[in-house]
Amino acid sequence: MSKVLFMAPTRSGVGLTSICIGLVRALDQQGIRVAFLKPVANGKVSDKHPDRSSAIIRRTTHLNPPTPLALDDIRDEVTEGDDEMVMERVVGLYQKALKDYQESFTEKEAVEVVVVEGVSSGDDESLAHFLNTQMAKTLDAEVVLVGSPAARTLEQLNDELKLTASHYGGAESDHVLGAILNMVNAPTDRSGLIRIELLRPTDKPELDEDKIKKSCDVFSSDNFNLIGSIPWEIDMTASRADDVFGYLGAQYLHEGDAATRRIKHVMIAGQTVQNFVHTVAPGTLIFTPHDREDIVAAVALGVLHGLDVAGICLTGVEKPDPAILGWCKPAIEKGLPVACIDTDIYHAATLLPRYSNKVAVDDVERAEVIMSRVAHFLNKEWLAERLRTERSRMLTPAAFRYEIVRRAKEAEQTIVLPEGEEPRTIKAAAICAERGIARSILLGDEDKVRSLAEANGVTLPDGVEIRDPKTFRDDYLEDLLERRKHKGLTEERARQALEDNVVVGTMMVVHDEVDGLVSGAIHTTANTIRPALQLIKTRPDAMLVSSVFFMCLPDQVIVYGDCAINPDPTAEELADIAVRSAESAKAFGIDPRVAMISYSTGESGQGVDVDKVREATRLAKERAPDLPIDGPLQYDAAMIASVARSKAPDSKVAGKATVCIFPDLNTGNTTYKAVQRSANVISIGPMLQGLNKPVNDLSRGALVDDIVYTIAITAVQAHSARHVPEPEAEK
Repeated sequence: MSKVLFMAPTRSGVGLTSICIGLVRALDQQGIRVAFLKPVANGKVSDKHPDRSSAIIRRTTHLNPPTPLALDDIRDEVTEGDDEMVMERVVGLYQKALKDYQESFTEKEAVEVVVVEGVSSGDDESLAHFLNTQMAKTLDAEVVLVGSPAARTLEQLNDELKLTASHYGGAESDHVLGAILNMVNAPTDRSGLIRIELLRPTDKPELDEDKIKKSCDVFSSDNFNLIGSIPWEIDMTASRADDVFGYLGAQYLHEGDAATRRIKHVMIAGQTVQNFVHTVAPGTLIFTPHDREDIVAAVALGVLHGLDVAGICLTGVEKPDPAILGWCKPAIEKGLPVACIDTDIYHAATLLPRYSNKVAVDDVERAEVIMSRVAHFLNKEWLAERLRTERSRMLTPAAFRYEIVRRAKEAEQTIVLPEGEEPRTIKAAAICAERGIARSILLGDEDKVRSLAEANGVTLPDGVEIRDPKTFRDDYLEDLLERRKHKGLTEERARQALEDNVVVGTMMVVHDEVDGLVSGAIHTTANTIRPALQLIKTRPDAMLVSSVFFMCLPDQVIVYGDCAINPDPTAEELADIAVRSAESAKAFGIDPRVAMISYSTGESGQGVDVDKVREATRLAKERAPDLPIDGPLQYDAAMIASVARSKAPDSKVAGKATVCIFPDLNTGNTTYKAVQRSANVISIGPMLQGLNKPVNDLSRGALVDDIVYTIAITAVQAHSARHVPEPEAEK
């Protein structure tokens, strides 16, 4: 599984893009298969205005990162609380970046690391921080902070790093690797701004890594590293003359080599020529009033004698004397750019500090310089070693939802919804059709269903069909009698059974008219499951039918079983539930680490109940020797690393369980409802496991999203179960 490095800026203006593209180069130099993704770009994104980071990566590497979401387009979704859907789209972009990488190579090698660039704060710092923390969490990323000591004291830098790290779990967290500091020893003016017109750095003592580490106690943590200290260098910041002239709206008198000449200094030339000639350095862009012929002549003479001037910009509303260009002709023939702006020199001087010195999308030469220099100053060897260290990965809720929706779309299944006259179910069916998750059949009176849809503001798309059970329920009478004759089912009772839409829907599944069934929004669990047990039956390799919930906790998805079906399973049945639940977890992308939950941990407790869990653990290990499973474990020992270290220090499951198996229905159902309601998380399920064909139950308090994702899971199950043979009907 690919690792994710999320690059999080401490504030705007730290050169985030430069660090990200340099990191891609550094990892590539270490032989690491690296991809790049910028999920969200500031402002709008279009063909005419592409995202800068992604465009530079495309021009300088073999990578083809996907087009990011535009911050302007998702701002309202996030502020209105629809950030979960935005995160699913982020996961989609991540998956596309992986796919595009593989398509770039004939070897189809998997990506080892994805460098993900966060959102620069810009004008909305709170929104940027929110999106960055959510994206890092969603992608289960390891976080690298990007900061800068420019315009900061070391004390301020230290506080800034600590504050930003706190958004991702803190500097002590295993998720935060450390920081890369950019623009170290940059030239700044009295207000602390980096100024391209300054000739030399300020007189403050130069910083080095040792001084930074000694002065910033954030680096005293064993987990928080100074991954790189990138010095400010003029070649990394030198824009093309053409870029600055374009920003100023200047008009060319002679374009010359403006597209290739680099601006390393800026000079406002208002002094005498005698003073001026001693201060002109190579790469200087000179601003001077249009009537300062002496300055223009001096520059032209200097160019003829080998002075590498970036260009001249003449200021003033009046056009310069044509004779000036005549004096400059020999210098112009050497490529000297000459332009003019219709403002005075004072206004020109005030415009310059506002110029964004970001590398232009098409400035490949400068991008290459930046990538090489950043890569040079990064601790590449440490990074490579750290990234090759295995760590337990978590499947986050957005990644889980994205994956089941993706697989459901590919499966193209039809799911019957017996509760077709229930408003939440109608909404869920419409959403599934609109998103391509599944086709749905709503069972109910068509006029009533359409009236309810209209009353709830739902437009039923083509992927939703309404069928009135009254018109076809008798079609199943003969088969139902045959299937249940060994139980003495009479025709009268069969007709009564078929008055229940859940029974009708179950018969549709049996007859392969649909691929699966979802019910329970207004029916009890017994109402939903009993017909499935009677008619669809248990798979030959399953001891019993059980259930799991996919609990979408804030940081990861945890599987709970069995919280809906079996009141008091035996040790043998509990072992079967554990193995089945681990299989279900793995089938949906969760790395199973199974905790057998009890009121005691290890050998600390005795009694019938804990002995059952202990025996179930032993039996499960015999059935699945390669499965990480441990028990008995208390819930806190299973889920909390600090508790696990004291209660079960030798356990490979404690503190990092992804599957929790509860000893009985009372414990499991109570726990799942407490977590769901108290933590306000989506719980998807119960998903039944062990049936020949998928039938899934809903909680009667299910939200529309719960129903949508249960339909998606059912579609995935149906697709996977196609090759499982149906057992013969009981004789």
